[in-house]
Amino acid sequence: MSTRDSWRNSGGSAYGSGYGSGYGWGGGIAFGGTSAWTAGGGNTIFRVLSGTRTSERQSNLLPNFFGNNNHAIDEDALSMYSEGDVNLPEISKAEDWALMPDVKNYAERGEKDNFKSKKLGITWKNLTVKGVGADAAFNENVLSQFNVPRNIKEARQGLPLNTIIENTHGCVKPGEMLLVLGRPGSGCTTLLKMLANRRNGYAEVDGDVYFGSMTAKEAEKYRGQIVMNTEEELFFPTLTVQQTMDFATRMKVPYHKFSDQHSDKDFQQEYRDFLLKSMGISHTVGTKVGNEFVRGVSGGERKRVSIIETLASRGSVFCWDNSTRGLDANTALQYTKALRAMTDVVGLTSVVSLYQAGNGIYDLFDKVLVLDGGKQIFYGPRQDARPFMEELGFICGDGANVADYLTGVTVPTERQIRQGLELSYPRNADEIRADYERTDAKAMMEKEYAYPTSDEAKQNTKDFKDAVTYDKDKTLPKNSPLTVSFPKQVKACIQRQYQIIWGDKPTFIIKQFATLVQALVVGSLFYKSSTDSAGLFSKSGALFFSLLYQALMALSEVTDSFAGRPVLAKHKAFAFFHPAAFCIAQIAADLPVLLFQVSQFSIVLYFMVGLKISASAFFIYWVTLFAISMCITAVMRAIGAVFSTFDGATKLSGFWFSALIVYTGYFIPKTQMHPWFVWIYWIDPLSYGFEILLSNEVHGQTIPCVNNNLIPNGPGYTDLTFQSCAGVPGAIQGATTVSGDAYLQAFSYQYSHLWRNFGIIWAWWAFFVAVTILATSNWKELAGKSGFLVIPRENERVNQRHVRKDEESQLKEKPGSRGTDGPAYSSSSSMDEKQIENQLISNTSVFTWKNLTYTVKTPSGDRVLLDNVQGWVKPGMLGALMGSSGAGKTTLLDVLAQRKTEGTITGSVLVDGRALSVSFQRSAGYCEQLDIHEPTATVREALEFSALLRQSRKTARAEKLKYVDTIINLLEMQDIEHTMVGRTGAGLSVEQRKRLTIGVELVAKPSILIFLDEPTSGLDGQAAFNTLRFLRKLAAVGQAVLVTIHQPSALLFKEFDSLLLLARGGKTVYFGDIGKEASTLKDYFARNGAPCPQDVNPAEHMIDVVSGAASQGKDWNRIWLESPEHRAVSVEVDRIIKEAAAKPPGTSDDGHEFAMPLWEQMKLVTHRMNVALYRNTDYVNNKFALHIGSALFNGFSFWKIGNSVSDLQLKLFTIFNFIFVAPGVINQLQPLFIDRRDIYEFREKKSKMYSWKAFVTGLIVSEFPYLCICAVLYFAPWYYTVGFPTDSKSGAVFFVMLFYEFIYTGIGQFIAAYAPNAVFASLVNPVLITVLVSFCGVLVPYSGIQEFWRYWIYYLNPFNYLVSSILTFTVFDVKVQCKDSEYAIFDTPNGQTCGEYLAAYTAGLGSRTNLINPDATEGCRVCQYRLGSDYLSTLNIGDYSVGWRDAGVVVIFAISSYVMVFLLMKLRTKATKTAE
Repeated sequence: MSTRDSWRNSGGSAYGSGYGSGYGWGGGIAFGGTSAWTAGGGNTIFRVLSGTRTSERQSNLLPNFFGNNNHAIDEDALSMYSEGDVNLPEISKAEDWALMPDVKNYAERGEKDNFKSKKLGITWKNLTVKGVGADAAFNENVLSQFNVPRNIKEARQGLPLNTIIENTHGCVKPGEMLLVLGRPGSGCTTLLKMLANRRNGYAEVDGDVYFGSMTAKEAEKYRGQIVMNTEEELFFPTLTVQQTMDFATRMKVPYHKFSDQHSDKDFQQEYRDFLLKSMGISHTVGTKVGNEFVRGVSGGERKRVSIIETLASRGSVFCWDNSTRGLDANTALQYTKALRAMTDVVGLTSVVSLYQAGNGIYDLFDKVLVLDGGKQIFYGPRQDARPFMEELGFICGDGANVADYLTGVTVPTERQIRQGLELSYPRNADEIRADYERTDAKAMMEKEYAYPTSDEAKQNTKDFKDAVTYDKDKTLPKNSPLTVSFPKQVKACIQRQYQIIWGDKPTFIIKQFATLVQALVVGSLFYKSSTDSAGLFSKSGALFFSLLYQALMALSEVTDSFAGRPVLAKHKAFAFFHPAAFCIAQIAADLPVLLFQVSQFSIVLYFMVGLKISASAFFIYWVTLFAISMCITAVMRAIGAVFSTFDGATKLSGFWFSALIVYTGYFIPKTQMHPWFVWIYWIDPLSYGFEILLSNEVHGQTIPCVNNNLIPNGPGYTDLTFQSCAGVPGAIQGATTVSGDAYLQAFSYQYSHLWRNFGIIWAWWAFFVAVTILATSNWKELAGKSGFLVIPRENERVNQRHVRKDEESQLKEKPGSRGTDGPAYSSSSSMDEKQIENQLISNTSVFTWKNLTYTVKTPSGDRVLLDNVQGWVKPGMLGALMGSSGAGKTTLLDVLAQRKTEGTITGSVLVDGRALSVSFQRSAGYCEQLDIHEPTATVREALEFSALLRQSRKTARAEKLKYVDTIINLLEMQDIEHTMVGRTGAGLSVEQRKRLTIGVELVAKPSILIFLDEPTSGLDGQAAFNTLRFLRKLAAVGQAVLVTIHQPSALLFKEFDSLLLLARGGKTVYFGDIGKEASTLKDYFARNGAPCPQDVNPAEHMIDVVSGAASQGKDWNRIWLESPEHRAVSVEVDRIIKEAAAKPPGTSDDGHEFAMPLWEQMKLVTHRMNVALYRNTDYVNNKFALHIGSALFNGFSFWKIGNSVSDLQLKLFTIFNFIFVAPGVINQLQPLFIDRRDIYEFREKKSKMYSWKAFVTGLIVSEFPYLCICAVLYFAPWYYTVGFPTDSKSGAVFFVMLFYEFIYTGIGQFIAAYAPNAVFASLVNPVLITVLVSFCGVLVPYSGIQEFWRYWIYYLNPFNYLVSSILTFTVFDVKVQCKDSEYAIFDTPNGQTCGEYLAAYTAGLGSRTNLINPDATEGCRVCQYRLGSDYLSTLNIGDYSVGWRDAGVVVIFAISSYVMVFLLMKLRTKATKTAE
């Protein structure tokens, strides 16, 4: 052990030293806060070691730097070095890190300010973690979920527990770095979660974990100091890198800053700029972060943003889970050096798990822990790990990555055994662990486990607590883990909220535009409503609609709530802000947006309808709408926050929405509500709003009765003494006018309630905001349950057979796999290698690209992403495409594979010297960097789907499926072939997904070449090597393969034949052969002044030359352009093109764009969609629940409707209410449609797997069976409870209802087909639905609709035909029986009988009225209608045949709504760009 390491072990801490990085990290960076190292540690130590400090200071070295003299450097240790001694111990292994000078500078500033340290360290003993459920869980399908006996049996048995980590232990002191190694599934992530104190979701955690001297429980209130960077990159994609980092750094500005920093802004900007510089992404500040579907920074750059966001937390303990995934070798090394520097200087505790860690990275660590299947097979000093394994008999090859070697010792196919030890070496993890238990390293490490009880740890912990308190704003509660004051949190959250809104401008603009259009449309619908009884009904319709629209607009909040949730959970774990700050920020961001939205809506609608013209009335209308808007937005947010799944939230929001609408008091007057549901009225904010609006409008008015409401009327009836109002609530019998207040009284409303109700609306708002804050505070990051496979229930038996077979085959280790380095495949391979190779397809085509330039338009002008790139791939060649992150590697692959839909491409891309054929996109395999798959398909189904659709139509089906077996064997996926792809956490692991992505392309038998974009990212060393060895095998049988690769080890790099090296801006630095042991490549760079040092991985050296420290400031692109190699390449490209063009083409183009005919595509795609829905129980159950719930609710709200005049109105409204089953179901259906569409557009469309026509057909047809069931589920509970006729007409009603299911599904799907995202779609829905609802003849009868609309939109409206056909079948023959209060009662003039007086009236305008007492001479009683058909005539339904006519039209609309889905999908489908 080096002297440094012995010091470290004796003194218990890496005396931190070096130079500082103090950037406000946890350990207190000088950057700001109570920083550990801040007292200028770096230079202090440096001067002491170089003998330049004065003697009196040496005696008490750095007490304030480390917070206590236990940390001071041992003077005896220092006395070994005389002044000027050149053999000084190494200060920091990261001393050559580019930003060390900045760090020194911060260190000096910290020295002046005497901050205490924030050092903790972690110690854990006997740590065992168990997760819920076996390694695999069953996914129920629509039918299997109802298997009650089995469900009861399984529930009784309880979930089995599986051990994820077994008895692990270790100690990482401040200033130390531990590397955790293990293959995927070994438990590395779980161990890191335990060390980051994240225990959520695990069934059992036994053993002790100490942070300094605190237990895990005590450490919970310091969650912002113990942080973890997970493998997922979770961001708001529309924010720029600068906005993202501004927010993170604002949230961690310490209360006490450096003496030379005058404001929070100084600290925040300096800290942000340092972080951006530390990872080399300062150039990306103005670019969106982006995600899979929003264009932004490159994958590697996004990973770096994720790293610096974690560093922005200024924690003390950092756990990093595979955080170099997607980074190039040089960036990964710089990142690790940055961690090393900060760990040394600040005294951080760093625990890192990495896959494919190069030796340069490996050497920066102090300790190594190796896990295998949850068992700890080695833990000790880094330099002891390799010798320990070599002693056991495992060979570590020259130039091999030591980290990969350590994880490969338990893998029969990977390990090599030293000669003579073939019989005695340890076979598995248990045996290696037993050998480790006997070593001195274990005994030495065990001594450290007493660290938590040591005085040093106690003092450190005390200093840590003091430092955190010193850092924290004085206004925060004592136990708060946060740093900045609550008002500052709110301010930063508000700013971010506006940035999110502005980043997604299309959604914002459509919301405002939709509101304006809606106000204009509805304003024109109720245009200039009269002030008499006819206008009363339409005005209340306009007021109801004003509320309805605000509620519909708020529905999209549920979708929104789930979009940002993972990011908020991450920020909560970093202790950036209190969830209340986020909720308040959302409200604050709502204020101006909703004020604008409500104002434009109010001004347009209010004056177009002609509501009461007075300033106070308008103000009350406007302020009420604003209050309702805020309140319903809060309701929907609360629903989103309370539920953990989107499906659960949409279920409740759908129910709640229909309840709010029905119980507003417009459909069913308060006086007619049934006692069992009247409580909904009291908890419905809309009902209070409706009472305000209605009383505001009619209070103090006198309303004359006219038309139908005045009996008798017309020629000869002008004497008001002998007329009476009818059908106007509140009218006194015999009167011809009604007072506004009497009208209100009839609904039990009062004008005096106005401000009371206004207060109640805000009280509800406050209640729902409180619910949202409470629910948001309990949001958890996904944890614990992750990492299990999901098996479809219908595959249960197949899978059990498979697992048994697999276990038996594992017992025998394959002969020859030890002691040899041949490519031995796993024991479960059921085909021998030769057989597999014989089945692989070979290729004779040459692929060339010349002078390729790709330009895109950006706000700042044209940007060149590829600059005159040229090269080729020949059959049998494995080409590497390398460059730093953001150099344009993925862009080049996209352009070559014809995957770009934007920008301008110039140059030529040729196959065999000819232009690309129509079938090129499916003849070339392209494995994208992102693993996008249908989550409900099993691995085998995904492969078969690809094989059946992409292999030639001439190949027999059986042969295609046989080839799938070949690929499954080749990729060693037999054990997972029947498991579902699933989603992150429940389903395939990252590495299994990557293999599936490769498999999906290979089963297509690509005949030209295979592109792979970073196939080894996220894989461990073994998986990466297997993947590459497999690509090598493809090349060997004559395939052409081009691969972008980020961090190849020397071992991987050796497998490639040629290299295309790019610098930033897509400029070529080298293209040509790599040569044996990379000799050709090394020679080129050596000649140009950048020789590759001995023992350095040439791949890492190349990247370093292009973008890192070794570039020496040279323009390597210019050097290349002026080199003889470049001239030779140009000549060779021309020669290849000329030669190939002269020969017949190597691949024959069958002239078909798709491999299979359209009918076959439709069958296969529809089958896949059917299976997907059958397995998606959440979605289907939701659909069913929404229908049953809505139907029962509708039925019991309108229970057994009678046959009076007001009952006819209720019958109309219960049918009208059936329409509102649509918004809830549509909101749930669209995200699913858009998910499927994204999978299609981002992968399947680009590889010409199948046509968009097949895609749309599959999505439409797969819904049919469920829609039929839904119609039954709504019809049965509703139709009979409302008391509709039970004769043969019920069949006709069911027929219409069934087709309505198809209509609204078609509408939801055609909106989704064109919408850019789910939130956008959820904003278009209310616009379309409200227009259709408004003009269907219910809110305004046909005769009241303005001429402009009446003759086209009324007839183009499916809801009109739906309502009128059901009304005709249920109401036409009903005999109307007026209630006493509904009769018009009046006397006759001159002693005439009622019959005589009304003769002219009943023969003309009153022909449909019913005179009850024709012989009476006074108190004539007239009912408005005799039969249901009389009432229907006012709704433009003149004859029973209209019902059947309209039913036919409903069918036509169902068909046309599906035609629209095809049409809009066609409009959305863009052609890809080809080179010009």
